[in-house]
Amino acid sequence: MLLKSCEGLELEKAQPNTSEDFFNRSSITFIENGKEKTLHVLYIRYFDEIFTDHTPYESDPVFSVNDRDVTFKDVVALVCLIKKPDFRNRKRIYINTEQELFSFFEGIQLSELPNIFKEMQQGGYELRSPMTLLTQP
Repeated sequence: MLLKSCEGLELEKAQPNTSEDFFNRSSITFIENGKEKTLHVLYIRYFDEIFTDHTPYESDPVFSVNDRDVTFKDVVALVCLIKKPDFRNRKRIYINTEQELFSFFEGIQLSELPNIFKEMQQGGYELRSPMTLLTQP
């Protein structure tokens, strides 16, 4: 699987009676078997305020690669795809609890994420096995 790009954004109200402004969307685009796919992870924006309590990251942006500041919302979809490779067959995931979101970060080698983003900027990161990015017990 070739990881092409990862980005996050804060949703904005499309209409006055909607609640989009309470959510963030993290997306990852990848190519698998010659077909380009995108996984969108929608989660409650409040989790961006408390991620430092549940991850080793101390601030936002969580790291920088070349001239790009990578934020927490940029890495969420990537971490979800690494932790649950079956998500590659889905288009959208909705996460509405703290426990569920931060469980995806458990056991991931977060120190490898800057390298993945760097290679994505240079054309793509070849993810042969998500297991290589999980910490071994």
